Amino acid sequence: MALCTSCRLALRRTLTTTTTSHSHLQTTARTLSTKVSSSSSSSAAAILSKPTWSIRSLLPSSSTSAPPEPITPSQLHHLLRLAALPMPSTPEAEAAMIATLQSQLQFVRAVQRVDTTGVEPLRAIRDETPEARRENAVGLADLEDLLAREARVGHYQRPRRVRDKVESEAEKWDALGMASRTAGRYFVVQSEKKLAAEGSD
Repeated sequence: MALCTSCRLALRRTLTTTTTSHSHLQTTARTLSTKVSSSSSSSAAAILSKPTWSIRSLLPSSSTSAPPEPITPSQLHHLLRLAALPMPSTPEAEAAMIATLQSQLQFVRAVQRVDTTGVEPLRAIRDETPEARRENAVGLADLEDLLAREARVGHYQRPRRVRDKVESEAEKWDALGMASRTAGRYFVVQSEKKLAAEGSD
């Protein structure tokens, strides 16, 4: 994946200004790779049972983390206006928002510093091997059955799906079988007046 010139410059600036966290991540990656190579017979569960680093090391509270980025109250208010969020009601709430934003930026910057050279971008969480791509590819042969169920209709011969009639046992149920009186496809309910009149006769 090729980077544009401005992205390359920004990446170079980020890497040169934050060598401490970058060296920490490189050391962590080296430690993990040596553990995996030294215990090639180990299972994935055994490797993941003892993590070599923690997400807490990416937060500002860590001793190896870079200093937090300065965020002024005017920048915070500008971001809140852009996001259509309410302004902080007290100076304490404003300070808490700035601290939260600084910790989130700290985490994002640490993730951005990870070297992804030669790593393919994630397009979907699925098997991306050539065999899986061939299996998931939809060709004309897969659509022949669906195309055979279409009929050309009208002057412009537009395709229209021919719907299959599905018969179920529930539709074959005789709803009028228990009715005492019927009239065609309907059952007849006598009113109380007629029943009283017939009873008096």
